[in-house]
Amino acid sequence: MPDTPGEAARFLTRNAVEALPEGELERQLKQDRPLRVKLGVDPTTPDIHLGHTVVLRKLREFQDLGHTVVLIIGDYTARVGDPSGRSSVRPDVDPAEIDRNADTYTEQAFKVLDRERTEVRRNGEWLDMPMEDLFRLARTSTVAQILERDDFAKRYSARRPISILELLYPLLQGYDSVAVRSDVELGGTDQKFNILLARDIQQAYDMPSQSVLTMPILPGIDGEQKMSKSLGNYVGVHEPPDEVFGKLMRLPDPAMPVYFDLLLDEPLDRAQSPRDQKRTLARSITEQLHGSEAAATAEAHFDRLHVERGVPDDVEEHTFSSDNGTVHLPALLADAFGLSRSEGRRLLAQAGVRLDGEPLEGEEVDLPAARLDGAVLQVGRRRFKRLRQL
Repeated sequence: MPDTPGEAARFLTRNAVEALPEGELERQLKQDRPLRVKLGVDPTTPDIHLGHTVVLRKLREFQDLGHTVVLIIGDYTARVGDPSGRSSVRPDVDPAEIDRNADTYTEQAFKVLDRERTEVRRNGEWLDMPMEDLFRLARTSTVAQILERDDFAKRYSARRPISILELLYPLLQGYDSVAVRSDVELGGTDQKFNILLARDIQQAYDMPSQSVLTMPILPGIDGEQKMSKSLGNYVGVHEPPDEVFGKLMRLPDPAMPVYFDLLLDEPLDRAQSPRDQKRTLARSITEQLHGSEAAATAEAHFDRLHVERGVPDDVEEHTFSSDNGTVHLPALLADAFGLSRSEGRRLLAQAGVRLDGEPLEGEEVDLPAARLDGAVLQVGRRRFKRLRQL
């Protein structure tokens, strides 16, 4: 562990994109008191994925140095919708769904964070404010200042709609920093404008401005776009060990260095083959999320399925729907592989169909959808489809 404020600041900022203002974090660390380190997350979906853990891992480093993490669940800001990177107005989100998602967020975050050193708050505690307080908040910034945001500027110049509610979002996020008296705020690079604006809002409320640490955006397992559930290129922290291991083994080689840097905090071993590098990554992350025994079992499952059975690493996905939670296999085989239903029944009877490497019995013509979701369906020796339920 670092011994001096300067060493601590260099340790905490080593893989960050920016630490602003320059030298401010070191100055704060010299105060010799626990800092309040803030992260806000909007629970618009129920799952936290590995992209979220990049910032969570940085928060854990602050905790390990004795500082307090303030995890803000944006149950109110989620009702507005973060406009960062958006080219159109977000649709309304069901408040009941937001509340359900909020309940799952904290438990998932504690896979990385120390529960004892985490203060969990919902911003509905203070954003459900009287109009007079909202008026005061609105006076802290100007329209011109808000329109400096890159996404707002692009939408404004293209004459695309920007709702008044979206313009309020950066102010509401900034007021979170006032409410919890944040010393440091973390976020992805796409949050830089919002976090910097919070500094101005804190000044308007006569309190010291927080410092800012922005972290890189983790690419998804396609190696190209930002990890996102909507793009289907994510690894969820609550996904089963087999899924976590298998997804990471499909990661393109060029994305490996950033995954090692941000998720394992170690350099890629160039002496290893790309396949062994992926094994190291998949095993380590699965162990972080599920423990060493589960990671070993997941790796053995992967070997049975992909090495011993000859299943390719990159299997085309096939989506399916179910009737009351049950799937008729001859119909699924017809849709997935272009077979006739009679041919599908014949292959089943001859043990010519495998599910995750195991032959299906001839009488198994109807299976639970849950058993099929995420599994690899195999016909013959070289035809595979990974099944995903709609």
